Amino acid sequence: MTTASGCPVTGGSVPLSGPRFQSDPVQLYRDMRRDHGAIAPVVLDGDVPAWLVLGYRELHQVTGDPALFSRDSDLWNQWDRIPDDWPLLPMIGRKQPSILYTVGERHSVRAMMISNALEGVDPFSLKRYAEEFADELIDRFCTKGSVDIIAEYAKLLPALVLARIYGFSDEKAHPLVDAINDMIDGRERALAGQQHLGMSMFQLLADKHREPGDDVASRMLADTGGFTDEEVAQDLMVMMAAGHQPTADWMGNSLRLMLTDDRFAASLSGGRHSVAEAMNEVLWEDTPSQNVAGRWATRDTHIGGRHIRAGDLLILGIAAANGDPQVRTHASALTGGNNAFLSFGHGEHRCPFPAQETAEVIARTGIEVLLDRLPDVDLAVPAEQLTRRPSPWLRGLTDLPVTFTPTPAVGRPGHFGGPA
Repeated sequence: MTTASGCPVTGGSVPLSGPRFQSDPVQLYRDMRRDHGAIAPVVLDGDVPAWLVLGYRELHQVTGDPALFSRDSDLWNQWDRIPDDWPLLPMIGRKQPSILYTVGERHSVRAMMISNALEGVDPFSLKRYAEEFADELIDRFCTKGSVDIIAEYAKLLPALVLARIYGFSDEKAHPLVDAINDMIDGRERALAGQQHLGMSMFQLLADKHREPGDDVASRMLADTGGFTDEEVAQDLMVMMAAGHQPTADWMGNSLRLMLTDDRFAASLSGGRHSVAEAMNEVLWEDTPSQNVAGRWATRDTHIGGRHIRAGDLLILGIAAANGDPQVRTHASALTGGNNAFLSFGHGEHRCPFPAQETAEVIARTGIEVLLDRLPDVDLAVPAEQLTRRPSPWLRGLTDLPVTFTPTPAVGRPGHFGGPA
């Protein structure tokens, strides 16, 4: 049943919030699929209606047809209900000059600019940077015998590496990491963190105009697509935020799996192959990007047995689609390297392949270095006491306390060899 505007009535809709997204999203998505089918009516903060795409085939269709399901948020038929202080505005923005909401040929040119800039990163240098920062962070706690892996390691490593390849000096990278985490945490320092990130990006571009380097920001400025500094700065902000938190959660979720799941317990210290296997399994079972907003219908249409009206918002249920029983017929079985998951999206607005590869190098290197340095790492609390952030959008641990045999710091000289 729908309203005159086409969006689902709130009476039969599922709130896209609540403890089940934190405690048991797998069963929640099963229940929603049972009750509503492949596309479920949901309500966002403030009783704003939308659709959640649960089916793998349907999500593939929505993301693969930009003419019918656009990334242009101006199409939304609910904007007249959205107040200026709506908490989801940072996630569902309007008239933002970033690649997120650019469509058509302009988006293709912009995506190519970003891909080319990231492809220019030397893969050996990227891995070396990840190893160096991983060692630096581990040196801070390796003599103590215990640590919260999330707060002291996973929440820091991706942004440090990204800051270096983007062109920041290491001196500026550490305050930048604090700002990004403040912004993502969404608490009292969120706005200040966002402002610091924005100012840092504009200052980086000013520096690179004067003195270009072998870095992502300089390559983006040198692109011939005619993009303004504001557009490049906005894209760098998106790349930093989208590259940091999901990668940090990928690390944390993979380590949790290796420390708690019997399928990996025997191989925790049994070689690097198990790291790649665990990381792949997480992208199916416990993907960091649970739900993504979104796509907007350009005209009335039908999909998944639902009548979708022009301007309706469809939220991409990445985690639900990955667990679709038509795709995962034996959910408890290991996927064996199958990478048909939708965790990086699909279609022209998917995560650029070079960005995906960068995230994988950072996450895998971070896990491998940690296990090499602390081979007997183990959970400090029972697995059932581990908690998740209360978010339906990104799934990650609030903390991951571990213990290990204290080891000496490596203290490599010349550790901070990043760009000036």
